[in-house]
Amino acid sequence: MKSFIEYGPNSDFPIENLPYGVFTSPKNDIKHIGVAIGDWILDLNVISHLFDGPLLKDKQNVFKEEKLNAFMGLTKSHWIEARSTLQNLLDVSNSTLQNDSELKQSAFVKQSEATMHVPAEIGDYTDFYSSIHHATNVGIMFRSKENALMPNWKHLPVGYHGRSSSIVISGTPIHRPYGQTLPVEGADPHFGPCRLMDFELEVACFVGGPPTALGQRVTAKQAEDHIFGFVLMNDWSARDIQKWEYVPLGPFTAKNLGTSVSPWIVTVEALKPFAVDNYPQDPTPFEYLRHDDKFNFDIRLEVDIQSEKSPVVTTICRSNYKYLYWTAKQQLAQQTVTGCNLRPGDLLGSGTISGDTVDSYGSMLEISWKGTKPIRLLNGEERKFLQDGDTVILRGYCINEHGVRIGFGNCSGKLLPVVPFNG
Repeated sequence: MKSFIEYGPNSDFPIENLPYGVFTSPKNDIKHIGVAIGDWILDLNVISHLFDGPLLKDKQNVFKEEKLNAFMGLTKSHWIEARSTLQNLLDVSNSTLQNDSELKQSAFVKQSEATMHVPAEIGDYTDFYSSIHHATNVGIMFRSKENALMPNWKHLPVGYHGRSSSIVISGTPIHRPYGQTLPVEGADPHFGPCRLMDFELEVACFVGGPPTALGQRVTAKQAEDHIFGFVLMNDWSARDIQKWEYVPLGPFTAKNLGTSVSPWIVTVEALKPFAVDNYPQDPTPFEYLRHDDKFNFDIRLEVDIQSEKSPVVTTICRSNYKYLYWTAKQQLAQQTVTGCNLRPGDLLGSGTISGDTVDSYGSMLEISWKGTKPIRLLNGEERKFLQDGDTVILRGYCINEHGVRIGFGNCSGKLLPVVPFNG
């Protein structure tokens, strides 16, 4: 398979990928749905009439929307047909788009000239806690090695409902928040700026398929029909606020200050060649959480920090999506086991993804071990937690033995100083 659009071997967006996003451009300030190919965006609004397969010929309107929800709300078969159509149109042997100079001129936009937007209207957002190494590390820090995992952890994917209104696109700055903390155990709480700001390295999946009804369950074996694709996610976290407020109901304002997502949704079909064995689970989960097929993926994940004081970038984490104990299918099954309904565009976060070594830990909380082991950046600065002016950059990609790379692009955000509180 070869595209007539040229790109280098290290491109995140070869013809084997074709992730979906939403953008505006100098050509048009109205949001359009696009697909990334090399350094370009193929505008699906412009070529919607070319989706003429048996399933999509009467659904071309979904490519003229300003968000992906309508397309997401179709079936897995529709998504596969769309992918096949796009690969055929972009193939070097196909003249339909390649030789139509007028259409090609209007259909392609340089990524460097486009502004990306959150790709879907996110109605609901759930964040899970599905990395066994991360959960164990946090448990050891705040309880003990003997009681690191709570009794329920290996029986169900633990999660909480987050705040969808504060999910922002990569590149959006985040302000250090105010909140209540307890600097000294047993003393009175303190109100002021967060002192322990952190990132969380996550991968999130967008829900797709027709909406489910209230009361309808989706088991892990059925879940793939409801998983549209994946993005990188940084769930910014105020650790000192979180520690004081999370008992007894869990994360709240420590997490709702902002959650960054990468702009391109990588589809399940693009990731399937990189499927690996699911993490061994003991005890065996209940039937509704079981699936025999592989649904963990060899996605290499990296986190960089760039200080405002220096152009030097330091990679502080190299992790992998395959370290997740609970798969996205199991997360979705747990979400719906009570009959909770799903809607296209809902977002399910994986939770922080950590490996079993310090250089694979997916948060500053773990890397610095609660601030007791500062790390040194390449420019000589030290970090226990994030400082104002720091830019956090998440990257993710798969690569096979032939060098084909399926990338997610970047998920970045800069931490700005606290907004003065005058209330």
